[in-house]
Amino acid sequence: MDDDAGLRRLIQRALGKRGFDVETAESAEEGLACIARTKYDLVAIDNHMPVKSGRQMLDDIVKMGGHPAVVFVTGDSDTAVAVEAIHAGATDFVVKTVGDSFFDLLDSRFRQAFARDRLEREKREAEASLREANERLEMLVREVHHRVSNSLQMVQSFVAMQANQTDSEDAKDALEATQNRIKAIGKVHQNLYTRGDLTTIDLDEYLGTLVEEFRSNMSETDDCVELTYTSDHVEVSPDDAVNVGVVVNELVSNAAKYAFAEGEKGRVDVVLVALDDGYSVTVSDNGGGIAEGAGPSGTGLGMRIIKAITRSLGTNLEQLECETGTSHRFVVRTDPS
Repeated sequence: MDDDAGLRRLIQRALGKRGFDVETAESAEEGLACIARTKYDLVAIDNHMPVKSGRQMLDDIVKMGGHPAVVFVTGDSDTAVAVEAIHAGATDFVVKTVGDSFFDLLDSRFRQAFARDRLEREKREAEASLREANERLEMLVREVHHRVSNSLQMVQSFVAMQANQTDSEDAKDALEATQNRIKAIGKVHQNLYTRGDLTTIDLDEYLGTLVEEFRSNMSETDDCVELTYTSDHVEVSPDDAVNVGVVVNELVSNAAKYAFAEGEKGRVDVVLVALDDGYSVTVSDNGGGIAEGAGPSGTGLGMRIIKAITRSLGTNLEQLECETGTSHRFVVRTDPS
């Protein structure tokens, strides 16, 4: 677009010889009308135009959306305006000169603009395709977590039914423990398919749901144990959340079962603390206490599970000294450095 009719004809002829199909316009209004009805690969705008400047016209073109590449043509004294045009959305600029070298320069800049615009377009298309693929993958992963959660709930129901069919108290206890372990794992999958981020779990929120589940179970069985929970905000991977949840489940179950005499009122505290390089989880009770290294009565399967899982987390379970009751803690370092 240029208001100089002679220059428009020269440019049209010179670029036509170089393989370009060129249409011209003498004003911004005519040029904008052409762009609105025809799909162009590139538009060249002279800054000095009657009524509306090339810079103003550039703003109008950019507002159209999906606009072609724009090369801004300006005089020697207008380079600051040309740089401003680049920031406003122009692909490149050309300083207007006299002679065939100007046409050669237009040819070169136009081809560069074509290539740059094509790369930008391909980049946008690739990014859009990647976003779509990621969205599909997230939907698939979320659906998998949903199905796993449902399957675990079904298994949990089967275990509960089996527990109701047996008269052995030891078998009932073992099946109840199994049910709680399944529940601890299922809560992670439930958390994952209901939240946007599939890569991390809010450990504080997840442990809170487990503690609430314990409270609900205790109230149903008229248990005298009070369960408290305090936490800092900690984010972990889903795998680590499963591991921590199972360990907390075992520790709370052991404390509720073995720390207090029958009918004795007591308290179990679960504490999650965020550290600079990780986090710690402490489960304490104010019961009669368990001698260090003794562990609760029963099969000992719970403690074997705890040791195996804490080892996989790169840590170990500590029994802390306390005046009353028993306190266990494990510390997970998320930043080995």
